[in-house]
Amino acid sequence: MNNFWGKFNKPILAMAPMAGITDSAFRQVCKSFGADVLYSEMASVTALVYAPQKTLELLAFQEIERPYVVQLFGSNPEHFVKATKIVTEKIKPDGIDLNFGCPVNKIQKQGAGAVLMKDKKKAYDCIKATIDNTDLPVSIKTRTQVADVSILDFLDFVSSLDVKALMIHGRTLAQGFAGEIDTEIIKKAKSYFGGIILANGGINNWMEAERILQKTESDGLGLARWAVSKPYLFQEIKEKKDFHLSSEELKKLIKNHAKLVYELKGGRGIIEFRKILCAYLNGLVNAKKIREKAVAINDFEDVLNLLKEI
Repeated sequence: MNNFWGKFNKPILAMAPMAGITDSAFRQVCKSFGADVLYSEMASVTALVYAPQKTLELLAFQEIERPYVVQLFGSNPEHFVKATKIVTEKIKPDGIDLNFGCPVNKIQKQGAGAVLMKDKKKAYDCIKATIDNTDLPVSIKTRTQVADVSILDFLDFVSSLDVKALMIHGRTLAQGFAGEIDTEIIKKAKSYFGGIILANGGINNWMEAERILQKTESDGLGLARWAVSKPYLFQEIKEKKDFHLSSEELKKLIKNHAKLVYELKGGRGIIEFRKILCAYLNGLVNAKKIREKAVAINDFEDVLNLLKEI
């Protein structure tokens, strides 16, 4: 097994998986700003078993993105067996991650995501099915608590499995994406898990990153929603300073990102890019006016015309 997790200087900075956001273009942008590990969008094991083509397209990546981790969700261990083999053989990433943290209702209704964390036996079987059917390092992403199951209970239950890395979103399922993250329980998790631990949740600047690293004593961080509006957050953390992009620097970043999206996905990608474009525009004096036009872009030329107004 080529366990890439042990090859980094710490802290490790990972771009956490986000559905509808962390496509190849976004991953490459984050990589250019110093992200150490890149995750795919969340992919359904059931889709990989029964109708794999669209999901395989979703998981496609460029060599420049390595180390690249594919994140899977589901609740059927047999589906994890088949999906793991497909990903290992056809995608050839550097690792496979299992999602036990997603709070989205449609995922929970499938018995997957964060809700699976409270079914420890089934979660165990899904992890084992993955480990047994790949030579890639397997990692998991969790919450601090789901119902009456804490991360410490969960880690104790799966302690016999060879999980290489763990990303802990420092909030409970009930909290969703709001409120302070629980640094203390992430720190306690070190006594229950011997692999790499990444803290995740609410990290919006390099000073907060330093605080979380100090409080949790984790090996690194998983950056998510705040990196959507400023993918250079990775570089800010590494250099321990704030970046204030000029309007020209922001326009260059948006143009390069949009161009990459268009090259990889065409017009469909530009439409998907609308939400990321709106995030980039946050904080501008005339942001509201420009966002009204941003949500209507359909091709790369629309992006270029919009940039003239910044």
